[in-house]
Amino acid sequence: MSTKAILLGNEAIARGVIEAGCEVAAGYPGTPSSEIIPAIAKWADELGTRTVVEWGANEKVAFEMAAAASFAGKRSCAVMKQVGLNVAADPFMSVAHFQLKGGFLLISADDPGPHSSQTEQDSRFFAMFAKIPCFDPSTAVEAKEMVFDAFDLSERHNVIVMLRPSVRVDHCRQDVELKDVIDISRPASFEKDPKRWVCLPSSVKVNHPQLNAKREAVREEFETKFAKYNFEVPAKGKAKLGIIAAGVSFSIVTDILKSWGVDNVSILKIGTPHPLPLKMVEDFISRHEDVLILEETYPVIEMQLNDRTGVKGRWNGWVPGAGELLPEVIEEILCKVTGRKAPEGASPKLKKAMEELNITPRRPMLCPGCPHRASFFAIRQTLPKAIYPSDIGCYTLGVNQGMVDSVVDMGASITQASGLYMAYKVDGIEQPIVASIGDSTFFHMGLPGLASAVYNKHVFVLAILDNNLTAMTGGQSNPGIGDKLRDGDTGRKVDIEGAVKGCGVKWVKTTGAYDIAGSRALVKEAWEHARTHEEPTVIIFRHPCMLLKEKQAVVPVMVDPEKCIGCKFCINYFNCPGLVFDEKLKKAYIDERFCVKCGVCINVCPHGAILGTEGEEA
Repeated sequence: MSTKAILLGNEAIARGVIEAGCEVAAGYPGTPSSEIIPAIAKWADELGTRTVVEWGANEKVAFEMAAAASFAGKRSCAVMKQVGLNVAADPFMSVAHFQLKGGFLLISADDPGPHSSQTEQDSRFFAMFAKIPCFDPSTAVEAKEMVFDAFDLSERHNVIVMLRPSVRVDHCRQDVELKDVIDISRPASFEKDPKRWVCLPSSVKVNHPQLNAKREAVREEFETKFAKYNFEVPAKGKAKLGIIAAGVSFSIVTDILKSWGVDNVSILKIGTPHPLPLKMVEDFISRHEDVLILEETYPVIEMQLNDRTGVKGRWNGWVPGAGELLPEVIEEILCKVTGRKAPEGASPKLKKAMEELNITPRRPMLCPGCPHRASFFAIRQTLPKAIYPSDIGCYTLGVNQGMVDSVVDMGASITQASGLYMAYKVDGIEQPIVASIGDSTFFHMGLPGLASAVYNKHVFVLAILDNNLTAMTGGQSNPGIGDKLRDGDTGRKVDIEGAVKGCGVKWVKTTGAYDIAGSRALVKEAWEHARTHEEPTVIIFRHPCMLLKEKQAVVPVMVDPEKCIGCKFCINYFNCPGLVFDEKLKKAYIDERFCVKCGVCINVCPHGAILGTEGEEA
């Protein structure tokens, strides 16, 4: 029995995972993939399946858990975002060579743009690198359907299969058909076979040729058996232009041509970009004098062509080499290719609307009352000449407070601190260094770097900003919290202090993030210990994320205009949305729309102009 529901793209994917009989699902949160794992748990609870659904400490951990479940014959999936696949790249490349048993689906959500990532890399490129099949959905409905075919394909060829939704598929909403769960009824059974499950160098001589053969067998299937994903929308009459479109670009270009009333353009939709159904694509190209390829974000289809002569794409500049293919971007490309006059862009209209609504844009900043803001303020006040390597997470927005000097990836704040210490050590210079990392990120990739720093006696202070959840990606759990996803499941909280001490750190102390005076004293003490004992020290700044705060005392505040001298210290160094500067009066004031009455800013003004009023209960 089936019904319909309007679902987020990620919810549709999750529903497909459960309906397809997946019994083990693991992942690590990261926009735009974050909603998938919680939705898998939700559907598993509602439908009463036995599916084990868990967050891994990082993407490598999640991938390896799901892979091992596949070794035992279970349908499994690993979920992450595109840069998360970098973290899982080591096992991903190895397991691609294995003769898998249970279907193994890798969901890698891409972020063209990017909207919330350090790169806009293309996971399809990773699929091509590992020589595994890849599905590229154009809608939420198609993404859900591809889940079933991906599991089936995986089990036919005993290989990892990637589903690569991009942000516009992940976060669209569509009317999706809900079906019953397929009963796989396959008990776990791991058969010991070192030749199959141990990635010895000698095994590659056998496995790599097998992987190549699998790829060509899948390519043949994509040519002949997947017409629902790879098909041509023919022009009426002689085609003026042929367009090869993959993923969400197909949906966008179809909508644009329809709005134009144009019917003399043929479109070849490609839903399986790797291995590319070459015969189908080359036949399409041979029948059109002018061909345009639209795909995000790397030229994956283009690179698999034997001959690109006469093809317009990224390789010859017709399609931008970077950035998301937004509807207005695709429309501009189509106008250039067809000679049509380009419409007025969205930017002038947006600017006019903002002027009419009297909206002044502001840079992204930490939320009102965010404990990280107070922690950063205390650190900078204490060690203003320090270097501040930081990490991926909410706290990256500390750049507005001058507290983020470098960011590379998760865990790199600690290893950057080590590298900076080593660089100054060469010159015999004592340089204060304070690295910052979040609680979830510390468990994700901070532990190895910290153990290395202890081993090598690197001198710096590590600030672990513990807000009791994985905040930037939507409030997911992590080992430092201990909550699990499915109803009735229980986990065990991993103590951050214990983990830090387990890495060998001798000096570790905890402070309340809002206690600026106490935090300053600890920062000073931590640096003195680090420099005199020649070892890293750790301060844990602890306070729950204010977006998910429970009932607590509030401290209403005000700015005394008589005491405010208009120095903007509170604006520039504390950077809270609740503190605003009136350019006419040259005074700061409290914007009640944003102030959460945390009271921390009372400690900020050097002139004592920010005052607390009578307290009350929230």
